[in-house]
Amino acid sequence: MKKILILCLAAVSVAGARAQKTHGRIPVYKDASRPVEERVGDLLSRMTLEEKVMQLNQYTLGRNDNANNMADPVNDIPAETGSLIYYGSSPELRNRVQRKAVEESRLGIPILFGHDVIHGFRTTYPISLAQACSWNPALVEKAAGVAAQEARMSGVDWTFSPMIDVARDPRWGRVAEGYGEDPYANAVFGAATVKGYQGDDLSDDRHVAACLKHFAGYGASEAGRDYVYTEISRQTLWDTYLPPYEAGIKAGAATVMSSFNDISGTPGSANRYLMTEVLKERWGHDGFVVSDWGAIQQLRSQGVAADKKEAAEKAFAAGLEMDMMNRCYDAHLAELVREGRVSQAQLDDAVRRVLRVKFRLGLFEKPYTPESTEKERFLLPESLRIAEELAAESMVLLKNENDVLPLKGLRRIAVVGPIAKSRYHLLGSWSSKGDAEDVVSVFAGLEAEYGDKAELLYAQGCNFDGEDASGFGEAVAAASAADIVVLCLGEKRDWSGENASRSSIALPEIQERLARELAKTGKPIVLVLSSGRPLELCRLEPLSAAIVQMWQPGLRGGGPLAGILAGRINPSGRLAMTFPYSTGQIPIYYNHRQSARTHQGKYQDIPSTPLYGFGHGLSYTTFEYGDLKPSAVTFRRGDKVSVEIAVTNTGKMDGAETVHWFVSDPVCTISRPVRELKHFEKQPIRCGETHLFRFEIDPERDLSFTDGDGRRFLEPGDYYVIVKDRKVKLTLTE
Repeated sequence: MKKILILCLAAVSVAGARAQKTHGRIPVYKDASRPVEERVGDLLSRMTLEEKVMQLNQYTLGRNDNANNMADPVNDIPAETGSLIYYGSSPELRNRVQRKAVEESRLGIPILFGHDVIHGFRTTYPISLAQACSWNPALVEKAAGVAAQEARMSGVDWTFSPMIDVARDPRWGRVAEGYGEDPYANAVFGAATVKGYQGDDLSDDRHVAACLKHFAGYGASEAGRDYVYTEISRQTLWDTYLPPYEAGIKAGAATVMSSFNDISGTPGSANRYLMTEVLKERWGHDGFVVSDWGAIQQLRSQGVAADKKEAAEKAFAAGLEMDMMNRCYDAHLAELVREGRVSQAQLDDAVRRVLRVKFRLGLFEKPYTPESTEKERFLLPESLRIAEELAAESMVLLKNENDVLPLKGLRRIAVVGPIAKSRYHLLGSWSSKGDAEDVVSVFAGLEAEYGDKAELLYAQGCNFDGEDASGFGEAVAAASAADIVVLCLGEKRDWSGENASRSSIALPEIQERLARELAKTGKPIVLVLSSGRPLELCRLEPLSAAIVQMWQPGLRGGGPLAGILAGRINPSGRLAMTFPYSTGQIPIYYNHRQSARTHQGKYQDIPSTPLYGFGHGLSYTTFEYGDLKPSAVTFRRGDKVSVEIAVTNTGKMDGAETVHWFVSDPVCTISRPVRELKHFEKQPIRCGETHLFRFEIDPERDLSFTDGDGRRFLEPGDYYVIVKDRKVKLTLTE
């Protein structure tokens, strides 16, 4: 059947080419001077049913390095296919396939090449969760710009990123890919990433189309298990999970990816309410929706489709335009149209959306990627500088008892643990073309930082997991001979990311045993942690004089980490996701709703508060906060109000401080979270200097709330603006 289709299309291609030559006119769709919508309409009018269907299918090209995506390889790629997931990193293979599409198909429609560029292409940046801890969206935007440049120059036009799933269960491995537990933070960083990827002009040969994923509620995964059912009320959907997507659409995101999860009985890939009513009709998105890998055919597993044909019908009817490696649309969509179960108008709208993105990317004018060397594309000095700066700002100083850090005036430093010399595992999940050979390890960073100023004594001590304690003796000996111990523990690269759920967020027992043995030496322990999620530290924290969360920092983590330990860099990271006291507290997050009995309902066997809360992070200097000063304490609807706070660096070291502005509405028709992040700002402040932080409040935007239909409302009454332990009351009158 497939061979017959290809032969028919080839025959039509020859006839079409002859007709164009006979008339001697350039078709409207090939005329770059015409508006995009005219070109799309003209091309659509020339397409056969089969050609339209092929534009809605995505296959793969090159080696598939995601073990979670299991499918038969596509060896014979039809010239008419709409998109390919490109696993290569060279323009050459892409251009050969593109030439087939442009020169051998009847209409010469270029293929759209996509790839999972999550936190860098070859220049690997810190994981997205770490990026959020920088609280520097401008820097995150720059990193996304570098990723786009490297990807586009390598033949990739489209990235399946950013992931903006609000996530509150660190057992879920994909928390590494998003921006934490807060809707507003996900919105801000998601929008910044979209802008970095897409720039001001999608047709620019240094930018790629972005894709907001996973629409929606995937982060509500039950018990942190991947792909499973989620129970989300319409109210929670609108007040928690949808705001980042709306912000991403306003930022201009070209595409959206449907989610795997079943949402209260309707899977994301068959959810017409989300993909059509909200995304297209209410928000006016004119790009297209792509399925996640295999998510259409998995409607059968989720119990809403009997076979692939029914799955194709339900997904398409819901508003899902492109089939990623399901083989449902190419097999059944034309038949569904002929049977009248899918309308021609709906098919045309779907194809129009895909073509629109291709035109905006400039693929019709520039279908081929200029060939270049890896040296011209990758690891450029400015790209690496951004990687190092982002890694430094992402690391969080969780504890610093008796100012044990920074490490100065020491003769010997014991560097112990499985992370100490690891390079591969610092890359993190979804590291694309990142190469461990380019990674600066913790030990290498310390060597460069201390040089001949201190002797480094190394011992691995143990592996990441298992029961082999044979290295404990060497580690204890190194610790005994040193002035201080830098203990480097954490997760392997593949312990977080997709299909990496864990029942406990504690480190394996062998790592905790190593810490206990080292603590017996009496030497202070500086605990350095590398992970893709918050960790359970209730047993490790008492053993540690200081704790630095370095996350999975990508290529340039070792230098910034060493700079922080030595005091060359003042840590400025703040947590974007809560660190529970123990796994048993999950889910625990700062913006919960109030309890019926605030004095009861606590755990009887562990604390009910987290070990390290949202926004926590220490510095080597001290910051003194003034009083909150509002421009008015009483205002009416339509008024603008500002609140200011002065922050002074009262310590002995220059530093950067992030001010988080929260709003609280104590009485509302719909109960609201105890605090809601509405604004943040990070600024460098020199010793002895004061910076004035300001929150410009738009009541309709910042004080209102949303109901279960997504309608915002603003009620008169008292509101509180909160910064740290400071709080001021504002009153909205009728």
